Amino acid sequence: MLREARSRWCDTRTAALEGGGVDRKIFLAMLFVSLGITPISAEDIAFPKPIPGTTAKVCQLTGDFDRERKEPTLSRTNERFGVPGTDLGNPIEHKGRLYFLFGDTPGKGNRWMRDPIAYTTSTDPERIVLQFLVDPDGKYRPITIPGISHLVFEAPAGGISLRGTMYIVFATDHTEQKTLGRSVLAASDDDGRTFRYLYELSTDEFLEVSMAEVAPDQVKELPFSVNTVLIWGSGEYRASNPYLACVPSDKISDKSTLRYFAGLDESGKPIWKTSETDAVPLFEHRQIGEFSVVWCHQLNHWLMLYNSMNPRGIVFRSATVPWGPWSDIEVIFDPVRDGYRKFMHTPSRRDGNDDGLSDPGRETAPGGGYAPYMLKRYFRGNSKRCTIYFTLSTWNPYQVVLMRADIGYPDKESS
Repeated sequence: MLREARSRWCDTRTAALEGGGVDRKIFLAMLFVSLGITPISAEDIAFPKPIPGTTAKVCQLTGDFDRERKEPTLSRTNERFGVPGTDLGNPIEHKGRLYFLFGDTPGKGNRWMRDPIAYTTSTDPERIVLQFLVDPDGKYRPITIPGISHLVFEAPAGGISLRGTMYIVFATDHTEQKTLGRSVLAASDDDGRTFRYLYELSTDEFLEVSMAEVAPDQVKELPFSVNTVLIWGSGEYRASNPYLACVPSDKISDKSTLRYFAGLDESGKPIWKTSETDAVPLFEHRQIGEFSVVWCHQLNHWLMLYNSMNPRGIVFRSATVPWGPWSDIEVIFDPVRDGYRKFMHTPSRRDGNDDGLSDPGRETAPGGGYAPYMLKRYFRGNSKRCTIYFTLSTWNPYQVVLMRADIGYPDKESS
């Protein structure tokens, strides 16, 4: 009952758009009229979309050898740092460096090692060389947060840099019954070498997160008149809707200052509550696990990527304000079209034609694309069309690659 109540506003819109067959632009115009707001024009509610045929792999970021291209990787992460493969690659811009928070890393004897952290200073997406944080022996230094476990499936879920301090959200307490038990917030004052535990962030809807800082004049109708951190969240592993919270940037260490998006009031303005139980989904699509949200100034939209099983692949949405309305689903990465037998393994077919992409001993395990994290520093374009870059984990091979795709308004270019 509680979940139904919390998603009522979203379900109403979904029913009108999908069940009733109402055109999105007509529905939004009707909604704004009913709320006493001047109807927005078609231009105002035009959403950018992925441009067909532009999604492509740029390079393999991790491991020593790119089996697709039959060449060494630029970073040679196993040879240099003891990282033969890994996943995730959650980004944080911090002190002029782009940091990557990686996930479970395979070790010797079928053991899993802890989560690495690396960075690059490259401004060229074609020439990213990773430098891992290392211990005195030269091997990578794992992320360590006091007081929590760091076992398999337990990994960094997002982060942000504020005033020289790195803050990360870490998902922990994995069990057979629940993939992610809770998330905690931790802080580092020495650029990721050590972390201090701050507080438990969530056991419900903010287990995976994406974070962004905004100024008061960038996003109106937030509950604070100071720089604010927006926190999008997802809950049940790869079976969640998205949620939104916010916190004053200078009070992020104080959990009591968090506010949760609880829907819209009668005038169409966002409602902010102090309890996570009051949070409502931004839209209905219980598929979300790892995801990312960034502001694209070229297109003047918030962009969201997440992995989905229905439709299958990495999907794209956009919005002009953090709570939406968010655009309809667009598939930006189709694993069959864009990944399998290119850089993600497909088990041998009846003809015995092996694609040569599998990790040794995992030939029967298909690859799969997940954890699409956008790298805002590499975005290039204008108000009509923008090339975005994002990391993608491929499962088999167990590596992280860099992807690119164009987003925009193809009709504008041809008009």
